[in-house]
Amino acid sequence: MTTQENTVESGTAEGVATEAVAGEGVATEAVAGEGVATEAVAAEAVMAAVASFPVAPGYRVNVRSGPSSSTELVRQLPYGARIAIRCQRKGERVSGPYGTTDIWDNIAPGQYVSDAYVKTGSDGMIATPCGS
Repeated sequence: MTTQENTVESGTAEGVATEAVAGEGVATEAVAGEGVATEAVAAEAVMAAVASFPVAPGYRVNVRSGPSSSTELVRQLPYGARIAIRCQRKGERVSGPYGTTDIWDNIAPGQYVSDAYVKTGSDGMIATPCGS
C-alpha cells in the first residue's frame, strides 16, 4: 500500500497469536498448546488487522449499494469514520474533498463509498479490483 494513513494491528486473543500481513490478509496460529483458533477468534483477528482509512473530516459519507450515487442509499457513515476497503471498482465519476474519481471503495458486501471522500494517499486504486 502506498498510504501514510493506514493502520495495521497485531495482537493476541485467548492464546492465539494473530499477525497482519499487509495486503495479504491475516495469518492465525495456535500458541502454547492452546489448540486451533476458533472461527470467532479468527474473524475477530481479521477485523482487527485490516487497514483502515479516514473519510473526509466534516462529512457524513453516503454508503451506496453499488458504485453510483443513483443506487440505493444503504446508510451514512458518522463524522470522523474510518473504513476498511475490501476491494475497489470503477463506477460513476464523483467529485469530493480528495478530488474527482470514478473509483468506489467496497467496505462490506453490497456497500460502496466514493473514493473522492476517503483519504487513501493515492489517486489510483490501492486495493484489488472487486471480483478478482
